[in-house]
Amino acid sequence: MRILMVGHYPPHGGGVANHLDNLVRELRKRHEVHVLTYGPVEPRPFEAEFVHQVSVPPVYGIRGTTFALRGAKKICRLHREFDFDLIHAHFVGTTSYAAVLAKERTGLPLVVTAHGSDLEHTAKLTLGRFYVKRTLADADAVIAVSHWLAGKAASLGAGRVRVVPNGVKPLQPAEGKREYITFIGALRDYKSPETFIELARAFPNEKFLVVGDGPLRRRLQATAPPNVEFAGYRRDVGAVLSRSRLLVLPSRREGFGLVVLEANSLGVPAVGRRVSAIPELVREGKNGLTFESFEELVEAVKRLLEPKFNARAGALGRKIAGLYTWSAVAWEVERVYEEVAG
Repeated sequence: MRILMVGHYPPHGGGVANHLDNLVRELRKRHEVHVLTYGPVEPRPFEAEFVHQVSVPPVYGIRGTTFALRGAKKICRLHREFDFDLIHAHFVGTTSYAAVLAKERTGLPLVVTAHGSDLEHTAKLTLGRFYVKRTLADADAVIAVSHWLAGKAASLGAGRVRVVPNGVKPLQPAEGKREYITFIGALRDYKSPETFIELARAFPNEKFLVVGDGPLRRRLQATAPPNVEFAGYRRDVGAVLSRSRLLVLPSRREGFGLVVLEANSLGVPAVGRRVSAIPELVREGKNGLTFESFEELVEAVKRLLEPKFNARAGALGRKIAGLYTWSAVAWEVERVYEEVAG
């Protein structure tokens, strides 16, 4: 099968680019896969002939719409050259709208994957809602990375939604003492890093580690107690988690929550807020605990700091994370392709 992926892709960073990178690697074992992404970028040498781009201005509010219009034309040109069997767009919004416009002109089947903030944030914007609803109505198949997100897609007009979760790739562990209670994520409001800082005040004798960057960093550093360390953005997540006793995920929304699986894969249990897709990954009393109030968070951390419970939750976490392989994800996605393209 000859497939055109549309979305953010390395060297771009972020969750969608990471998802697409891993999915493409698996699918290329059995198919010819091309990628159309936002430019200008310098593709990795080993795949330069399969990665195509649309140059867009780096201006918020203009960038996405420009990609939708230019991207649609680019898809049509690429189809004339390569004769694709289907388009698979990632992130519902301007990215997927490029594929919607191209589908109208080419008749190619369209698969769309919703990743999280597209249906939670983009759909609340006036123009964004148009892109989202039009995409969900016109797609031949919609994939969501969690059951919670599938419900969101259905409420916005999608027909049948297939749930295919993210995979987790093996992380490189590192030697070192497990000593930190860890937060990993963007330092933005919806990730609620201030809850993590407040938690550190409740455990003055424990070490807390903030991994990530964002607009709240300066304010958080100014108000954090002395038992909190800020590590900034780190690529070596495996090394960070290898020194962690538990992971705290205080986000107010998560389309999936991949960091939970990453932590579990190294035997680190998680505490997550009982919202959106988090309870699908943090299985209560098994690989971690969930909370609603701050008081519940404190109690959950106390329980997970108990050595026996921590070890048991960590061991169960390893087993659960082992179910989420990119190989399994690719096979599930291929089943969707067969439904729409035959």
